[in-house]
Amino acid sequence: MIDRFINYIESRHLFTLHDTLLVGVSGGRDSIVLADLLFNAGYAFAIAHCNFKLRGAESDQDETFVKELASKYDKPVYSKSFDTFKVAEDEGISIEMAARNLRYTWFEEIRKKHHYDWLLVAHHMDDQTETFFLNLSRGTGISGLTGMKAVNGKVVRPLLFAHGKEIETYACEHNLDFREDSSNFLMDFQRNKIRHMVIPLMEELNPSFRAGMKDTISHLSDAYQIFLQAIDRATERVVKHRATGEIEISLVELKMLNPLSTYLFEILKPYYFNGDVVDEMINCLDGQSGKQFFSPSHRAVLDRDVILVLKNRETTSKRYYLEGNCQRIEYPVKLKISSFKRDDSIKLHTPPNKALIDKDKVQFPLILRKWQPGDYFQPLGMKGMKKLSDFFVDEKFSLTDKEKTWLLTNGEEIIWIIGVRLDDRYKISPETRNMLEVDVE
Repeated sequence: MIDRFINYIESRHLFTLHDTLLVGVSGGRDSIVLADLLFNAGYAFAIAHCNFKLRGAESDQDETFVKELASKYDKPVYSKSFDTFKVAEDEGISIEMAARNLRYTWFEEIRKKHHYDWLLVAHHMDDQTETFFLNLSRGTGISGLTGMKAVNGKVVRPLLFAHGKEIETYACEHNLDFREDSSNFLMDFQRNKIRHMVIPLMEELNPSFRAGMKDTISHLSDAYQIFLQAIDRATERVVKHRATGEIEISLVELKMLNPLSTYLFEILKPYYFNGDVVDEMINCLDGQSGKQFFSPSHRAVLDRDVILVLKNRETTSKRYYLEGNCQRIEYPVKLKISSFKRDDSIKLHTPPNKALIDKDKVQFPLILRKWQPGDYFQPLGMKGMKKLSDFFVDEKFSLTDKEKTWLLTNGEEIIWIIGVRLDDRYKISPETRNMLEVDVE
């Protein structure tokens, strides 16, 4: 088996004899075999062990066993205990998920801190099959049926070539001691139900089931690569990336894709939109502009002929105050403020990033705030009042344009839509004696 092990590593270019490896060792048979194979093949490695405190004294005995193993191989060992039950309860997740998150987070911390090139874990082909059925039950789509990758970031799985029986035979032939995890037989865990109930039934139906699953997962993985290429081509056609970080999806181009729901789901997948939200979005594509759809991290907004995808923002009603002696602010908008007597030589027609204000018409402190529903102002050059929301529509402001807009106000009255339009009531007139100049920097 060691020859197949080395050949798998070298043929897949997983790592080299010059790389330093951190190996996750639970004390169970699979991770013990991985450590022994690495040792006999001459690779440089250290051992990391998580004590999840799930089985009382048995968990502590596992930790002691792994430390003794590291001593036997003369390898560095790192271990840490976790209150896994509390983490699962606090985060509202399963024990399995809590343990997985704790394990990989800590492993990566150790890997980075001590400068190991790769993190190795002992998943094998039977784990691959279990993952297939677990993801099938969860409805994860084709990506979840392609199995674990031999290399995923800095995580390497060098035993994916082998079945559990082969690993068991190796352990027996080399008289390897290992710890038997009693929780592996508890039907409280989903993976155990698949291992002890589903897979034996499939083998009863087809004695060659395990070999067939290996081929099936390989074919699905290849098919998924073809699928991703089609998604990438479509994404290049329908998605435009803005310099500000948002993306916009052309509705005209999107509606030409078939099946639409699959394409849109895959395009939005990096932004964590689930299938139900995507289906709802599709039903509203011809609806009213401005409708929003949310994922845990982003929102998608129907904005006329595009779907805008933006990071979720923190709604703010915060106000910032400008005192009369203020000459410059850096946040939330960079402004330079100057006061001086009326000067007829000054050009009153200023660019949008500058406002000339009759200082005697304002009362300090002035206020910087976001716009609110119900805001009115008198656009420069107009005699009547106008709803700010109507002004935005007339000026073809997108949702993001509106959200980024700041107002300079005198109490609740708008003086200036910063960088856009001055209120006519605060303009310089022949009666103006003192002027306030505000520049966006």
